[in-house]
Amino acid sequence: MTDRYYLFPFYLLEFEQNVRNYVCHDIQDIQPGEKTKGGSSLYIKLKMMKKILKEVLGVDVAQNELVVTAGRMLDDLSIDLYAHKVFKNNESGFLALLDWTKKLSSDEFKVRFVMEATGVYHQKFAFYLYDRGREVTIVLPNKISNYIRTLEDKTITDKSCSAAIAQFGLERNLDQWHRPKKVFHVLQQLTRERDQIVSERVMVKNQIHAEKSEVEPNERSLQRFYERIKLLNRQEKEIKADLKILVNGDANLNGEIKRICSITGIGELTAIIVLAETNGFELIRNKKQLTGYAGLNVKEKQSGTSVKGKPRISKKGNRHLRKAMYLPALVAVRHDKNFAEIYLRIVSKHGIKMKALVAVQRKLLEMIYVIYNSKQEYQKEYSVLKESSALNLKDQHATLASS
Repeated sequence: MTDRYYLFPFYLLEFEQNVRNYVCHDIQDIQPGEKTKGGSSLYIKLKMMKKILKEVLGVDVAQNELVVTAGRMLDDLSIDLYAHKVFKNNESGFLALLDWTKKLSSDEFKVRFVMEATGVYHQKFAFYLYDRGREVTIVLPNKISNYIRTLEDKTITDKSCSAAIAQFGLERNLDQWHRPKKVFHVLQQLTRERDQIVSERVMVKNQIHAEKSEVEPNERSLQRFYERIKLLNRQEKEIKADLKILVNGDANLNGEIKRICSITGIGELTAIIVLAETNGFELIRNKKQLTGYAGLNVKEKQSGTSVKGKPRISKKGNRHLRKAMYLPALVAVRHDKNFAEIYLRIVSKHGIKMKALVAVQRKLLEMIYVIYNSKQEYQKEYSVLKESSALNLKDQHATLASS
């Protein structure tokens, strides 16, 4: 025991000398003019002495380039944004980015790629990463912009945005993105194309009305407008035919759509749009998340007695879902007493018809989600059947108690 006590200072000196030799060896390897932060071997090795909990690559996606910032969270919960580079937004750039990531990362963890949903420019890169087994997270742009406002750095550039995305990914527990099934992706493309055609047809009809209202309408212009209407009608019919072929070619999808169409007011096109925009509810865990994704969730601003805003829907979600639920809500209110009761109750309470109609839209969307998960058809008299079954059960208990 005494010998070990006297040898303890020697062990400390030996450990200190080993650390000095390790660091001095790395310092000798650094060439004159070489940076001592970011890419230097000394900096990385000193950082690797701490345990790495998480590593994220924040990607700011533009049309022609990917601005990338690499960051890691260490065991003391500190965040280190240690590398930055720009790559082309094409397949050669994707390959170069993965090679660059391989040099920076360790085999002990898996790098998470976090990016914004910037129109369609991020899709190729996200699909490329997912096909190669990489972890991908796609965040709504408004979340990143709101997060950037909380940071001290008020300068907004592509580099600062990628750094903010990396920091956001390190601080938050984000869900992993999954590639949509091919059938739902194709259905989404077709339904959105049809929506654009319908909007364009409305615009052309307005132009025809304006031309006819002229003092001297131009017959040649009217002729061209009518030809455009015919073209748009033909294209819409072709899209509907393509949708029908896709649905009939998938027996499971066809069955799901038929069950959803049992809900009052929901037609085949509406069912297809809902399934296409939600990827078959693959990432939807509950009804609250679904209404939030559609932007039908209620937001309210209230503080003390001076600030009390009116409750409104957020509209921060998928506008295609909200648009698809409008006409079905009108039909459901007219032909289904369950939805009519909801509508009348809210109108009598608030006196605002649109607020009541939005509530019916939200209820219809939730009903589609329930029908899809339960694999059962919609029953108008479900509440009556539930009450009668409860009464029968009560009578049985009473009979057993008396006997």
